Amino acid sequence: MHGQWSSRLAFILAVAGSAVGLGNIWKFPYIAGQNGGGAFVLVYLACVFLVGLPIMMSEVLLGRRGRRNPMSTMRILGEEEAGQPQWQLVGLGGLIASFLILSYYSVIGGWTLHYILLSAQDSFANADAALVNELFDGLVGSVGKLALWHSVFMGLTAGVVARGVEQGLESAVRFMVPALVLIMLALLGYAINSGDFERGLHFLFDPDFSKLTPTAILIAMGQAFFSLSVGMGAVMAYGAYLPQDESIIKTSIAVVSTDTAIALLAGLVIFPIVFANGLDPAEGPGLVFHTLPLALGQMPGGALVGTAFFILLAFAGLTSAISLLEPVVAWLVERRGMRRGAAGLLAGTGVWLLGWLTIVSFNVAADVKLLRGTFFDNIDFLTSNIMLPLGGFFVTVFAGWVMCANSSADELDPSAGIVYRTWRLLARYVVPVAVTLVFLNAIGLFD
Repeated sequence: MHGQWSSRLAFILAVAGSAVGLGNIWKFPYIAGQNGGGAFVLVYLACVFLVGLPIMMSEVLLGRRGRRNPMSTMRILGEEEAGQPQWQLVGLGGLIASFLILSYYSVIGGWTLHYILLSAQDSFANADAALVNELFDGLVGSVGKLALWHSVFMGLTAGVVARGVEQGLESAVRFMVPALVLIMLALLGYAINSGDFERGLHFLFDPDFSKLTPTAILIAMGQAFFSLSVGMGAVMAYGAYLPQDESIIKTSIAVVSTDTAIALLAGLVIFPIVFANGLDPAEGPGLVFHTLPLALGQMPGGALVGTAFFILLAFAGLTSAISLLEPVVAWLVERRGMRRGAAGLLAGTGVWLLGWLTIVSFNVAADVKLLRGTFFDNIDFLTSNIMLPLGGFFVTVFAGWVMCANSSADELDPSAGIVYRTWRLLARYVVPVAVTLVFLNAIGLFD
């Protein structure tokens, strides 16, 4: 029997957990910082609801309609709607993308586990920039440390997925997503009392449109797209477990709203601490692993705050990692007849082995350059800049153009009237153009 979520809340927590990953807490604050703060945030919010939400609704719609793993779903629906089973290639692309992304995501997720330990040991106490950099370089430069934490992170991920929908996925997200929100709120309280909260608030919400360039708009659009975990089959796989009587429209809006709120909360936690310590909000990718530890080392209770923050990051990473492994495991169970435990072990082992390409990219193979750079650089570029935009594009085109109106209306609720017509308009015209622009910008055509 095909598994199902026990309730709408379980689905919302699961998909929100998938969407709320390192991208929200690690990436969103620094790209907002690099692109002018408030004006960027406004564009990002518009893109989330005009581009990200229609894609998410499309993926959930297809997942529930097909009731299979993404590849089988696209094959079945392609045959039913257009007599074209080759649409399964879109699902296959999603499976491959999720597998590849998880291989490096698990390594970076392992960094958060290592930093929990460093924070708990108060390793950042009175640290200067040289010591903070030394601690980070000591991690990424060590094959052994990266392999250990990658193994732990991947073991936790595979263990949850192997237990199934209710006992594994649902039990995990029912604990981790609320815990993530509680830790975030506790850190927000700390930022209000101990950081430069007023300046952080102005930076995040006072728009300065003079800093908003065409490139920044495309970056906001891309972040809105990627932060929701669409285009890689994870949302479609989770949609397959959504009961028929649950509203796709309401659940998708709840997921997108939750994801966006947590991204904004992350900014409200991080920027006051950054400003209070005279640091640069446009620091870039090093904001979390370089800049924040420097601030944590100078503040009272920094060890406790830092430990909570990196536990938060780890939870966010794990909920996303679980959703990335699920499509592959579902395919092995449904198409290869494997038991879920064995499928979880096999898929997890495959991802773990591929993760070694990322591990060595930071140390012993750092000088091995191909096309876009290291092994990690190439996998990251291929998935983020090519596979995900293409996946999101074809999923939305299928839902908006190939699937007949009766089928999509039946899933989205025919009584929804104007909401359904708005989704169909966005899915057919706005989203394909927006995702195409994101894709062209990502591959450097507008540089």
